[in-house]
Amino acid sequence: MTGQSRRDEQNAEILECMSDLIGRVIAHGAQLAQKLGIPAPFIKALHTMDCPMAMKELGKRMHCDPSFVTLVADMLEKRGLARREPHPADRRVKNIVLTDDGWGLKHRLETEIAARMPWRTLNDDERAQFLALIRKMLSSDALPAEESQAAQAQASQAVSAAVLAAAGLDPLGGLEDVLATSTPASPHGASTGSDGEVSSAVSETPTRS
Repeated sequence: MTGQSRRDEQNAEILECMSDLIGRVIAHGAQLAQKLGIPAPFIKALHTMDCPMAMKELGKRMHCDPSFVTLVADMLEKRGLARREPHPADRRVKNIVLTDDGWGLKHRLETEIAARMPWRTLNDDERAQFLALIRKMLSSDALPAEESQAAQAQASQAVSAAVLAAAGLDPLGGLEDVLATSTPASPHGASTGSDGEVSSAVSETPTRS
C-alpha cells in the first residue's frame, strides 16, 4: 500500500470514528435531557453559565442569534432556573443569572455528563493529549468570516428547531409560541407532564453554597 493510499484510508477511518463519536455525544446529551425533563439546549446554556453573563455573551458562546437566546432565557426563567438582572456597569444590558435551583441543576448536569461521555474511559494523560489534539485541529481549521457566520446561522437554526420540537411545536412556527404553550413551572423548578404528574429536574440537586 502506498503512502497516499494509507493516508486516504486513515482519513476515511478518522471521519467515520469522529462521526460515531459526535453521534454518541449527541445521543448521551439527548438521553440526559430526557432524564431530567429539560430541552437539550438547556444543557449547553447551563454548562456555559458559570457566572452572571450578558445575554449577548451567552449567545456568542452558544453560537445562537439574539432571538433564540431570549427564548432560552425566557424558558429558564419560567422554570425558576435563572433570572434577568441589569448589568452593574450598564443598565441597558441584561445579565442572566442562575438561581439556586439553576446552580443545582448545573451541578447535576456536569456530574452526569462526566459519567456518560466517551472520554470518561481516558486517564488524565490521555485526556490532556486528546484535548491538545482537539485544540490544535480547531486552531488550524478556522473558517473564513463569511463561512463561519453562515455555519453559526445554520447551527442556531438547528438548535432553535430542537427547542421547539422539545416543546412539541412545529419548528417552522414562531418562537413566541413556545412561551404561550409551555407548561407553567411549579415551585422549585418542577413542571407538570402531559400525564398530570409533576416531575422536577432540580428536586434532587444540591444548592450552590
